[in-house]
Amino acid sequence: MTDTSATQIHDTLVLPYLNHAVRMFEQSYASRGDIDNAMRFGCGYPRGPLTTLDEIGLDVVRDGLAARYAETGDNLHKPADLLEKLVAEGRTGKAAGRGFYTYEGDAVVADDETPSADDQPQLKHEIAKVGVVGTGTMASGIVQVFAQAGYDVVFVGRGEDKIAGVTAGITKGLDKLIERGKSDEETKAAVLGRLTGATSREALADVDIVVEAIAEDLDLKLELFRDFDRIIKQGAILATTTSSLPITQLADATSRPESVIGMHFFNPATVMKLVEVVTGPSTSAEVNETTLALCAKVGKVAVSCADRSGFIVNCLLFPYLNDAVLLSETGVELDVINDAIKAEAGFPMGPFQLLDVVGNDVSLAIQKELYAEFKEPGFAPAATLEKVVADGHLGRKTKRGFHDYS
Repeated sequence: MTDTSATQIHDTLVLPYLNHAVRMFEQSYASRGDIDNAMRFGCGYPRGPLTTLDEIGLDVVRDGLAARYAETGDNLHKPADLLEKLVAEGRTGKAAGRGFYTYEGDAVVADDETPSADDQPQLKHEIAKVGVVGTGTMASGIVQVFAQAGYDVVFVGRGEDKIAGVTAGITKGLDKLIERGKSDEETKAAVLGRLTGATSREALADVDIVVEAIAEDLDLKLELFRDFDRIIKQGAILATTTSSLPITQLADATSRPESVIGMHFFNPATVMKLVEVVTGPSTSAEVNETTLALCAKVGKVAVSCADRSGFIVNCLLFPYLNDAVLLSETGVELDVINDAIKAEAGFPMGPFQLLDVVGNDVSLAIQKELYAEFKEPGFAPAATLEKVVADGHLGRKTKRGFHDYS
């Protein structure tokens, strides 16, 4: 790659990401609003990919992708059929008044794809008591989210020390809110009063929904869901926070697959607004609608998708990060790439900064899953990503990744 201008770096990394979002929408995997909200609230991007396409111009993006496809022959760079179709129809984006959205001047206006205000999800199941399994950072955050929203929460851990750790962590978080003037002692007492810690799963017997937030180990989760099936009352919702494992397999471990759903919170759960609500083929419409409504009640932005590797966010994010590593292998400096993406795309972090925050081992595992599911040659993990993980340079958590944090 001879041209390392910020614009060229942007086009090399961002245009395939936009194309992938078009294909996701084209396949009816998720709605336009959910795809955009997923990347805004899950990654902190200023705009979702389909809104970005409308602003840049679908014809401009199509031409840029066509040029890359001619150069690389990579199917991921071939303009999506829907992109070609919309350009042919003159729906080239904001400037034309219609792209993925419809515009009057600078404002998005309702069209035939805009959800009706009457279609807001409703609680089809009564939710009074929430169960959470796990005592790590994610589980603790989920416990706090529900308790702050007014729900009684039973949380289960492997020992009294783990239970005490969750309560201490939530207390510390509430104290910080008080220090910032965002809460008070009365609210703190009320939140802590809604918490019940337990070391036995039997304490979950009468919860209306349980959210599993244990390690990303399929065998452990399968054993847990079999136990949920034995312990928890019929009609309760059985949810998993997994970001990568098949929800369908967890559902099949129970006698009530219609009650199983994914609730993929983002870390830290108390701060991040997004929840990906993931349905398996057997998940009932009532369970899905109730879960979406519950997310809204606890102040989250819920997006809907089906059980497929990566869901929305990881499926769009990690191929872009992998492409950044591939670009660095051509000799472009990491900081040049980071700075170009922040300046040109407005992303809050450059790709190598984000890789180090997520963890390069986590990133590699997700990229491998995407490659296995979609069989796209362009999804093959970059050799440099494989090497930094093999060398133990996992990112901030090991004080060294693509950057040095010692």
